[in-house]
Amino acid sequence: MRIIQGNMIGSGLRFAIVASRFNELITHKLIDGAKDALTRHGVRQQDIDIYWVPGAWETPVVAKEIALGGKYDAIIAVGAVIKGDTTHDQYVAGEAAKGLALVGLEQRMPVAFGILTCENLEQALMRSGSKAGNKGYDAALAALETANVLKNIRNGKEGGEE
Repeated sequence: MRIIQGNMIGSGLRFAIVASRFNELITHKLIDGAKDALTRHGVRQQDIDIYWVPGAWETPVVAKEIALGGKYDAIIAVGAVIKGDTTHDQYVAGEAAKGLALVGLEQRMPVAFGILTCENLEQALMRSGSKAGNKGYDAALAALETANVLKNIRNGKEGGEE
């Protein structure tokens, strides 16, 4: 039995963060978490670029363009969709999730979903660096490990060996 897996070593990898300006207070915290996760695992600051978009709805199209450029090993989308008085949040979050998943599948690269989908601001604050952790940090770790899994598959390496 062969086991192909990724490691958590980020040196030599490049990451794009696509950040939703809507609910920017939350997004900044998610970006900080993502950058912290990446740099703690060996990614250099200069190997992390941040692309701002108006809202979560716009993240897939920008992620697709970034992926087509071939400059990055993974993309991390961050932002917050918070429920309001209508069902608008369901459409925005659902289509952002579908769009980002499609980019990852079509372009064969990790696209981590760090967009919060919360009932209220308190939940978003909790998930962006409070008691519930930082989902930007978590998304960055997922992107890092998945980028390394794909690298190992493509290089024919077993067990995550480098």
